[in-house]
Formats: sequence, C-alpha cells, structure tokens
Amino acid sequence: MWFFANGKTAPVGAGAVRTKDIGDRAEQLALEHLQRHGLVLVRRNFRTPGRGGGEIDLIMREPDGTLVFVEVRQRASQAKGGAGGSITAQKQRRIVFAARHFLHAIRSEPPCRFDVVLVQGGLEPAKPSGWGGRSPVDILWLKAAFDATATF
Repeated sequence: MWFFANGKTAPVGAGAVRTKDIGDRAEQLALEHLQRHGLVLVRRNFRTPGRGGGEIDLIMREPDGTLVFVEVRQRASQAKGGAGGSITAQKQRRIVFAARHFLHAIRSEPPCRFDVVLVQGGLEPAKPSGWGGRSPVDILWLKAAFDATATF
C-alpha cells in the first residue's frame, strides 16, 4: 500500500505486482533449478530470532551430504551490477551468521558451502498485448560463491 503526503493511501490494484511476489518467484525458480541438479531441500527461508539477524533463502543438501546455504538474488536488468552486485560483505556476514545459528540448532557440522543463485530477467507478468512480452529469465548458479572465513 502506498501513502501520499496527505496520509491517504492508494489502493493496490488487482494487476499490481509486488516486489515480494517477484522475489518469491525467483526463489521458486532457483529451487527448481537446484533440484534438477540433484540437491534436496532441507529448509526454506530460515531466519535467526531477534533483530539484526540473518536469513538464508534455501538450505539444500548435495547427494554427498554437503549442506548448501543458498542466497537467491533477482534483478530485472544488469544495471548497477545486476543481481550479483547486491551481495555485499554485510549481506554475506548475515548469511554466515544465520548458517552458524542453523548448524548450532541441528547440533551437527557436516561439510558446508555458500552458493548464490542469480536470477536475471523478467519475472514480472507479461505486458498487455501490443506492449511486448516479458524478457527471458537467466539462472546462474555460483557454487562456493563465498566462504565463512572471508566475511569476518
């Protein structure tokens, strides 16, 4: 919902697309991509309790038992570094923090790695007839994109 300077709200129309919806779609595409490559979903949207914690979009397991913490990033274009340009050192620290919290909760420490799945392109609904279609979606899976020691 949008608020105007006068305090009134603008209703969100039935055709409006929310950023969260686009992000959820990107996460689903990333999950399906990883599953096609043999990974199994362990947990989705793991969050640490309290403020200032971290979140892990997908926690997956490789066939060899490796636990894979996956950050999914989506951008419609390559402008400003595209999807990959938004994974800052601070973001990496929060993911590592959440991963440590998850490992502590399961009382196990299997081999682990931090992957990133970049979803680039048009996840918004196709435009009305005559406006052109949505742009193609590209998925890039970066295995071992960063590690826990490099972020602290």
